[in-house]
Amino acid sequence: MESGSGGVGIDAAPSSPPPWVVSQWSSSVSRRFQHLLDKSTPHMIGRWAAFVTLALVYGLRVYLIQGFYLVSYGLGIYILNLLIAFLSPQVDPEIQDLVDGPTLPTHSSDEFRPFVRRLPEFKFWYSVMKAFSIAFLMTFFVVFDVPVFWPILLFYWLMLFVLTMKRQIKHMIKYRYVPFSFGKQRYTGKKAPSTDDEGVPRD
Repeated sequence: MESGSGGVGIDAAPSSPPPWVVSQWSSSVSRRFQHLLDKSTPHMIGRWAAFVTLALVYGLRVYLIQGFYLVSYGLGIYILNLLIAFLSPQVDPEIQDLVDGPTLPTHSSDEFRPFVRRLPEFKFWYSVMKAFSIAFLMTFFVVFDVPVFWPILLFYWLMLFVLTMKRQIKHMIKYRYVPFSFGKQRYTGKKAPSTDDEGVPRD
């Protein structure tokens, strides 16, 4: 665009990409990420091996820099809540018994029902991976390094872990369930003789 005095024109500043381009790129990245997650679903051992590696890297970094203990404490509380959801049934039997009767088999003669978790295994893995990744990134920002006396945090977390797991184990014993399924159980007894077999003569 030329000025009124006939000077050299000034080019317009480059405009930002239109919103639809950004939205399309974000959608493409999201689909790609979801595709990778779907492919990793059946590879449980590989997924948890990746988690162990990430947890070791995070622990090593916290140990070397001697800081970010409050971040680690928050991470531990979050992981503990996820673990309780992972070990708990989808429907609390204490509430379900009052409404529809027992939902978990308590005798060998009861029909086998696989254990359905409140938090499925894949979502549990994905949540802990995301939590450790965020905590690891936070260790690169000094603002999150709040000085605290870490032995007190560790002692409090251990007490909370013991009390929480003790309550969870009591709940398992009370309602007689195990938070793991090892395939369909078969209860076999003495087979009653068939009347058809008795009436058929044998050579």
